[in-house]
Amino acid sequence: MDFYETIRRRRSVRKYSDQSVPEEAITRCLEAARLAPSWRNGQPWRFIVVRDRETIQRLVRANWLGGVVNLWLKDVPVVIVACAEARASGDKGDQLYYLVDVAIALEHVVLAATAEGLGTCWIGGFSEDKVRDVLGIPDHIRVVAMTPLGYPADRKGLYDRLAAVGKRHLRRKSLEEIVRYEKW
Repeated sequence: MDFYETIRRRRSVRKYSDQSVPEEAITRCLEAARLAPSWRNGQPWRFIVVRDRETIQRLVRANWLGGVVNLWLKDVPVVIVACAEARASGDKGDQLYYLVDVAIALEHVVLAATAEGLGTCWIGGFSEDKVRDVLGIPDHIRVVAMTPLGYPADRKGLYDRLAAVGKRHLRRKSLEEIVRYEKW
């Protein structure tokens, strides 16, 4: 798939088929993350690939609203949890660069997944302590985000109607609205 077509096709997917994801596709997505740039080449990202159904169910309940927001996550085949070794990055003033570095790497995962025909959805609504507990993550590692990874399900019936209503979220501002040249 052409790079710009990959960008155009990338969407947040919340309904997945039960088709398993080939190990090679997961590896290619993680390899894309490994190649991401980072500040001072700190490469602070660490990824946990979760396939175990029971563990995924526990991650559903690990969100900050008691399991309601990410309930749709219960049926996904794979969850990738993006973490950071914060000390491997630096900071500039009050900006913690591990957040930027991990965001870049996870976006590489998301775009690679799209090119593979897989769906993803960036998840930030979770309790870091609960996720840390479910996955046995050490205290010095920060949990930054999660994404499911799987084949999007066919959207039928009610889901299609809801998606049509949600298309307004797919509209993007024009370049004129977001870009300035030379100065504000």
